Amino acid sequence: MNTGKYVFAQVTSLLPLNDFNKCAAKYKGHHKIKHFTFWNQLMCMLFGQLSNRDSLSDLIVCLNTQRNNWYHLGMGTGISKSNLAYANENRDWRIFADYTNVLIDYAQKICRPNKDFSVIVEGNVYAVDSTTIELCMTVFCWAATFTKHKASIKMHTQLDVKKNIPSFIHVSNWSVHDVGILDMLKFEEGSFYILDRGYFDFVRLYSIHTSKAFFVTRLKGRTNYSRVYSAKTDRSSGVMCDQTIKFNHFYAKRKYPEQLRRVKYYDKESEVQFDFITNNFDLSALEIAQLYKYRWSIELFFKWIKQHLKMQRFWGHSENAVRTQLYIAITAYLNVAIFKEVHKIKHSNYEILQILSLTLLNKTPVNQLFQQHHVNENEKENLNQLILF
Repeated sequence: MNTGKYVFAQVTSLLPLNDFNKCAAKYKGHHKIKHFTFWNQLMCMLFGQLSNRDSLSDLIVCLNTQRNNWYHLGMGTGISKSNLAYANENRDWRIFADYTNVLIDYAQKICRPNKDFSVIVEGNVYAVDSTTIELCMTVFCWAATFTKHKASIKMHTQLDVKKNIPSFIHVSNWSVHDVGILDMLKFEEGSFYILDRGYFDFVRLYSIHTSKAFFVTRLKGRTNYSRVYSAKTDRSSGVMCDQTIKFNHFYAKRKYPEQLRRVKYYDKESEVQFDFITNNFDLSALEIAQLYKYRWSIELFFKWIKQHLKMQRFWGHSENAVRTQLYIAITAYLNVAIFKEVHKIKHSNYEILQILSLTLLNKTPVNQLFQQHHVNENEKENLNQLILF
């Protein structure tokens, strides 16, 4: 089926074109556009992400060497630096944001859970956090922070820890507080939400509880509460206490009237003591502590995409261009994850990206391509922890 097709075309053939057209039609994206379409723009930008191009000029120089193959690569005609720059600056970024959500749903359906996930829970496990992307103040003045000397934007993410797939992405201005993003999430009954202390808010936590979902977060130091009951613990496991508590402060009790569970855990490796709070009373105290450790997965996800995708050097200066590039970068990540799952590839996402960056313009069937690149177990042990993604 893939005989004679470029590797890039084989990889991007898994992206649903009809769904993209629906996203474009929603914002009248195809109005008065005849040649260099939104889909052509997406293909060009994805090629730049997957081939690790450093700049827009670098991307165009590379594409110009394949002028006779643009059609076969899905890029149409009329590719130039000015056309692509204009498209990124002016075409509605919400089309690419909506399409990212389409791919998130698709990836969630087909990707299987990671076998290394050790805590047995029936529902999904999500880690919620944000990462700040620093920008140059003189170039990206629209993203100026309150200091007037720095510029930045935020990418808020909900990561499915079992699958290492984002289930929610939202790019915002720096001023949007992390905890407010919880209002945008749809909490799933029976699922776990792992949050850091920045999301400790009585109203939002109670919203998770009333949705019949569970949360695990860290208790703020000055929280006023009283102990209702203490369960026996094995301190050799690191669990220092397992308590049922209730809030004492008037406003805290009104915003979260139910009892909660407090687990104090000492991590011997880092020699740090953690104070967790959760509304789940079914898992053991040690499992609650182990579950919170998976919050580190989202930090690794942020580090991975910043290192291996073009998310810190931008190919346009306007807010529209920056948001477009960020959402297309996540599209590239999801494309690789879907590609890996469909073709049952055992390589890590990092290895897949490395191989693709060198072979996008080959015509080798992808199954054959990745059979030729066997994973060396000795090399695999020396790879950075980010390669787990």
